[in-house]
Amino acid sequence: MAPRSRQTPARVGFRLDASRLPSDALVLDHQLCFSLYAASRKVIQLYGPHLSRLDLTYTQYITLMALWEHSVLPVKVLGERLMLDSGTLTPLLKKLEKKGLVTRRRSSEDERSVLIAITPKGRAIKAAAMGFLPELFCATCLTPRELVSIRKLTQKLLRSLQQNEES
Repeated sequence: MAPRSRQTPARVGFRLDASRLPSDALVLDHQLCFSLYAASRKVIQLYGPHLSRLDLTYTQYITLMALWEHSVLPVKVLGERLMLDSGTLTPLLKKLEKKGLVTRRRSSEDERSVLIAITPKGRAIKAAAMGFLPELFCATCLTPRELVSIRKLTQKLLRSLQQNEES
């Protein structure tokens, strides 16, 4: 038996007939987009007081998270990883550099590429972040299994949407 293909519904011809939608299909609370939007805002809001004490915005924080994983990244790769365009990323990196959390330098292999490296000061913030994570997890009132499940499903959704965008 041949392995099943892991294609997205759009690629296998999945179409939803609008005439078959329930009459309450456009009720706000029935919309995935609204649930994701509202939950995202609330989760980011939970980080606010903790990040404020570290003098960081949420976007600066996720930038540091990417650099905690990979000490040095080209700006282009960092932007792709964070899903930020250069117009957003460049000023953000300049602010992080001014705070002494990252350095920017041209690649010796390719002068067109700018490399972003985390500094010891930027790396030190990771310990503070680890300190507030348990409080954030508890604030969700979800079990660890539920949190992992939501993360996996949203990552799957994101991958599917990115694949559809590329095709």
